[in-house]
Amino acid sequence: MASFTIKKQFKVSAKTLYESLLDSTRHSEMTGGTAECSQKENESFTAWDGYISGKNLRLIPHQQVMQSWRTTEFDDKDSDSILEIEFNENKAGCEMIIKHSHIPDGQSDYKKGWEEHYFEPMTEYFE
Repeated sequence: MASFTIKKQFKVSAKTLYESLLDSTRHSEMTGGTAECSQKENESFTAWDGYISGKNLRLIPHQQVMQSWRTTEFDDKDSDSILEIEFNENKAGCEMIIKHSHIPDGQSDYKKGWEEHYFEPMTEYFE
């Protein structure tokens, strides 16, 4: 099983980041891929036109999102990975910390995917 942690500073509040990730319209606008999100625990979500799917496991408003997470590349026998997003507000805005764990061996480079398909378009979206 693979895991990684990445961080990115954004010039917006923790509230803005948190709500943008969990709102279907804003998530879709921000990333460029269709998303169906929920702001409730134990509800399912999809992102990137169905490529990503999972369930909200824990939501602490403006502080943390924990989700089960998988892509269409996961084998049917693979367990979901675990995604934990923390929001640390500071004077410059908010640092978003992604801890992605329990990624099945042999999967794509999801760290690169987070950087290219989330952090880069999010930076442009919030400018």
